[in-house]
Amino acid sequence: MENILSVDLSSVTSPIVKETRGTEWIEYGTEEWANLYPQFLIDLYYNSSTHAAIINGTAEMIAGEDIVIDEEGEDENLDRYIKLKNFFYHVNGKETLHEVIKKVSLDFKLQGAFALHLIWNKAKTEIVELYHIPVERVRAGIPNAMGVVDCYYVSADWSDTRENRPTPIQAFNVNDRTGASQLLYSGLYSPNMDVYHTPDYIAANNWAMVDQKVSEFHLNNISNGFSSSFMVNFANGVPTQEERLALERSLANKFQGSSNAGKVILTFSDDKTRTPEIFPISVSNADKQYLALQELLVQNILTGHRVTSPMLLGIKSDTGLGSNVDELNAAFEVYLNTVVKPFQTHIIKVLAKIFKINNMDMSISFVQAKPITTSFTIDDMRAVMTQAEIREELGLPALEEDEIVDEDEFTKMTNHTELSKWIEEVGEDIPEDWNLVEEEIVDGEHLDFDFEAELNNIAKEKLELAETPKDTPNKRSSQDGVNRSFNDFYKVRYVYATDNFLTNKSGTSREFCELMVAAKKLFRKEDLVLKKGNIGVDSNIVNPGFGHDNKPYNIFLYKGGPQCRHFFLRKIFKTSLRNAKSKISDSQLIGYTKAKSEGFTAERNDKLVAIAPQRMKNNGYYNPK
Repeated sequence: MENILSVDLSSVTSPIVKETRGTEWIEYGTEEWANLYPQFLIDLYYNSSTHAAIINGTAEMIAGEDIVIDEEGEDENLDRYIKLKNFFYHVNGKETLHEVIKKVSLDFKLQGAFALHLIWNKAKTEIVELYHIPVERVRAGIPNAMGVVDCYYVSADWSDTRENRPTPIQAFNVNDRTGASQLLYSGLYSPNMDVYHTPDYIAANNWAMVDQKVSEFHLNNISNGFSSSFMVNFANGVPTQEERLALERSLANKFQGSSNAGKVILTFSDDKTRTPEIFPISVSNADKQYLALQELLVQNILTGHRVTSPMLLGIKSDTGLGSNVDELNAAFEVYLNTVVKPFQTHIIKVLAKIFKINNMDMSISFVQAKPITTSFTIDDMRAVMTQAEIREELGLPALEEDEIVDEDEFTKMTNHTELSKWIEEVGEDIPEDWNLVEEEIVDGEHLDFDFEAELNNIAKEKLELAETPKDTPNKRSSQDGVNRSFNDFYKVRYVYATDNFLTNKSGTSREFCELMVAAKKLFRKEDLVLKKGNIGVDSNIVNPGFGHDNKPYNIFLYKGGPQCRHFFLRKIFKTSLRNAKSKISDSQLIGYTKAKSEGFTAERNDKLVAIAPQRMKNNGYYNPK
């Protein structure tokens, strides 16, 4: 037996989080994962299916279906409400606030922390843009004399800081606004940690690593054709102790671990026959052992994450626990209150700091989806419930205002009414060669101000053309300007949008609102205003019966009529720059146009355009109701 080479299996241990001082930042890692602990967590996430399912499912619960402004006090703070809602839709140049929160939620669950990049305006009075930064790219600077981190460092790859030199960014501080931007790093309390935060499941890391090794073992067994391991005895003499140790080290490096399932072990003996012998090595009841190990590691991973029912997160359970609707909903409530809500509450507190700076601090909350609410079929529910009750039970958004229309009738109206004809005639789809450069709630635009024409006029003044373009109006609009092959020109269009922060008390919808939302068309302002001559639209044709005393009303201002939950969202498109000698900044140009709109001397109407009638005085009715 002394001639058999023994190879010790490496023990599986969870890395220890260390904080060691570097030159400019505090390292965050272990001896094996030097300054790369966040990357270690990502590695576990990608290599354990059970672990990843829990993290993904929990992150989705944290983000919810949406994040909304609570209605309480909105009438008294209308300006603040509009400002905050605009921030929700346009938190940066590409994303809504909820899209950023989705990324934050995944980082928060996976890493135990998240990071936000805040951009100040030139005056340093407001935060104008908010971006998510992957938290694995962030390291804390060395704390100051007061123990406070006043600078963070960001690198695309902390394993190679020579090629990816970390960039310092000032830590978030409302009292020190010297920099153009700041980084907000935050997370829940982590014991024995000063500047970093660890995930809440850290005790389950060992089991996630075991899950990874088990999957590797099975993969390699498949790759090796399910063949057993073999021992080969070479009967050509016994090597010296030094030679045996060298061979042992070589063998360990080559064949040790789960990735070498089904490989070969070598032994040596002194036999005059010098004939090699091959012995298959089989593990007794290996299938049962790995099955038991699989069940054990799944249970321990679930425990580490505090999962009340695996089915909540898409993990099949053979125990039957939480498999019926009542148990699943009860488990969901427990998991929501004990695990998910602390994450959500912390995110809301962080956002509240930003909202307060911008003078738009209002109560916000997450819209939470329930797992399963009923075991009945739709036909069963129709027999005993209203349409509004069914939609609420299924977690669907409520319908809008006035009357519920059955499918057959709705189809007829879609195909034959004057409204559908009007939508088809004036509504448009933007061609692929036009790019969206701005999307925002209409705030600051007066009714008589031609935003599009003014935008194009300013663009003409700022651009030096290689040759003079010829006027060739777009077939969809007389305001679209000039030949697109020569210049950079703009379209301004409006889309009919739903105010998701409003509740639908009646649970019903008007034909006008149904079709306008379903069409997903873009409209010119000139086609939406009250008809005067050849300009505008007659509401008595497209939405009859909702004007005061049955008179035509301005659809651009009052949308679907009293109690309507919709508003117009402005979208600005442009063509690609071709032969222009000088370039212009979209942000400068659009910002200047907005300023001119706000300074326009005509009647102010911007708030009416941006507000759903349900939020207007008397809920949009001419007289109090």
